[in-house]
Amino acid sequence: MTDLQHVTQLPLIPPRPEDGHKGSFGKVMIVAGSRGMSGAAALAGLGALRGGAGLVYLAVPRFIVNAVAAIEPSYLIIPLLNDIYGRLRVRARRKLYRKLEGMDAVAIGPGLRQSLRTQRLIRKVIPRVQVPLVIDADGLNALVDHLDLLAGAPAPRLLTPHPGEFARLIGQDIGTVQANRKQLATEFARTHDVVLVLKGQGTVVTDGHRVYINTTGNSGMATGGTGDVLTGLLTAILGQGFSPFEAAQLATFLHGLAGDIAAEELSPPGMIASDLPRFLPQAWKEYLKTDHPDSRNQQPSEV
Repeated sequence: MTDLQHVTQLPLIPPRPEDGHKGSFGKVMIVAGSRGMSGAAALAGLGALRGGAGLVYLAVPRFIVNAVAAIEPSYLIIPLLNDIYGRLRVRARRKLYRKLEGMDAVAIGPGLRQSLRTQRLIRKVIPRVQVPLVIDADGLNALVDHLDLLAGAPAPRLLTPHPGEFARLIGQDIGTVQANRKQLATEFARTHDVVLVLKGQGTVVTDGHRVYINTTGNSGMATGGTGDVLTGLLTAILGQGFSPFEAAQLATFLHGLAGDIAAEELSPPGMIASDLPRFLPQAWKEYLKTDHPDSRNQQPSEV
């Protein structure tokens, strides 16, 4: 681990071209949601929209199409076959494969649930994605004992586990994970050739050779759905052409910064996940004011 590079410099944002159009800023898809979990899909979609993506597609079970569409008119909906429980069917993969064409980045996992058939679908889809892929939530659960699906991937893979999900992936207990966050995250990323975003206080971002410890965020973000927002935000940034490591740096920093702005405005106990997309424009505005952002200039919140 002696050759591990500790990164504090954050990526610069190139100017958006004035003559840009929707296709200039990324076309992204998020495969998410199930009966009772329409909010996970919507929050990921909102995160992607506020992340600057030109076009955001949500691929969701037909059962929840109306619920998801009612939350925000700006994303596009791809209805997929579902079972009687409102979960994606394995047969949905055929339509998914077609819709993957032309995407600049994809995410899979938020709110899909953990049925055996849904996990089978996820494991079939992951190798077919030819662009950067963010795997989160139930997408990660589908990888337990199937990490071979990450080998020889045709495009970058980014995993965004919380400590419990990461513990399941590596067959350890949460206490061990929390006591060795940087080491275990870096070893996993290097072994499986992925970018790992190990969420929590001081989120660890690593590709196995570089590591970045995020300095933004607060306890008000410890509420259901904030991880879904991060998934969408990260997918949007990837879709705009950032490298996987820099995209993960930027997404975690902005996600936490939006949370810090929200906490100051609302108070940490009063925050909910949908506050993060609402404050992301202010986070972008603050970030873009800085010519050479450095995470060392941002102290972790004590709230």
